[in-house]
Amino acid sequence: MDENIVWHQHGVDKQKRQQQNGHKSCILWFTGFSGSGKSTIAGALEAKLFELGQHTYLLDGDNVRHGLCGDLGFSDADRKENIRRVGETAKLMVDAGLIVLTAFISPFQEERDMVRNLVGEAEFIEVYLETPLATCEQRDPKGLYKKARAGEIAHFTGIDSDYEVPCNPELTLDTSTQDIDGCVAQLIAYLRGKNIIG
Repeated sequence: MDENIVWHQHGVDKQKRQQQNGHKSCILWFTGFSGSGKSTIAGALEAKLFELGQHTYLLDGDNVRHGLCGDLGFSDADRKENIRRVGETAKLMVDAGLIVLTAFISPFQEERDMVRNLVGEAEFIEVYLETPLATCEQRDPKGLYKKARAGEIAHFTGIDSDYEVPCNPELTLDTSTQDIDGCVAQLIAYLRGKNIIG
């Protein structure tokens, strides 16, 4: 980074924003195969948090590729840059005092750890959707597995691109055995247990 670029400290900081919001800020990082339930669970959790009066924002993998990451493909290098951009955006939102939910396959441990290291240890909550690949492929909500099997999509996680299972996630959910309400209840209990929300 250019030595002439210096971070400017402002009078309204993260602690003041958290105090005004009435809760701590953090990143809930949902990771897992396509079709594992990341966006569904993240969306249901955000709706519940909103109902409870919490300040949130959901960054969804498909949505950010319409703008912030619209210039990126799906090579390993582009996936890494995608996660870097999302991580930096989420970091700014944590500084803004928000509970940030992210739904990204994010297949590589190194990239997930990179985002964890951008914020405080207590501010990054890795949520692993360990829903089996067979279940995800059976669901195939966007028809992507079918296209990947037919060779129409390259570098598809679980088919011809690796997924590295999280080493030590804060929470593990399996939507093949747990329903949405149960997953959301588990997540809310975790956030209350860590005094992120009241």
